[in-house]
Amino acid sequence: HLMGGKEGWGMTEAAFAARAEGRKACLYRTALLYLGSEALALDAVDEAVYKGFRACGTLREEQYCDTWLTRILLNECSREKKRQDREQAVDQLPEQAWEDPDHLPLRAAVQALPEQLRAVILLRYFFDCTLRETAELLRMPRSTVHTREKKALKLLKLELSEGV
Repeated sequence: HLMGGKEGWGMTEAAFAARAEGRKACLYRTALLYLGSEALALDAVDEAVYKGFRACGTLREEQYCDTWLTRILLNECSREKKRQDREQAVDQLPEQAWEDPDHLPLRAAVQALPEQLRAVILLRYFFDCTLRETAELLRMPRSTVHTREKKALKLLKLELSEGV
């Protein structure tokens, strides 16, 4: 059954559920890098998939499902980050950030980036999005994405070289 109500309109719940299930690991990695907490990342992915499931009938072209779901996830992560900031929560790294503990400095450096720069780095290097896809997801010109990417990479390089 289609949630949109019209024949040929929207994505079916079954198709969305299958697509989302296949993307959960990638979505989780993105949320974990964005939020820095396994529990918050799991919650953000669950919330994004739930919201996507409820609205999948409004998605006109199934080929954009991954981009659409990623955008929902980034909104959820952003919302959670803002909530944390309001509560003045102290960011803590989970005990096992990645399987390889050598990645902890990179993880901390990515989390230390300003939100706008962090989103670009996550999409480009951890979600393997192209420049065009990143620009579409963040709803900004490619030139802005490129500028933010360069700035973020400089900051990461500086942060990581100071930690050595």
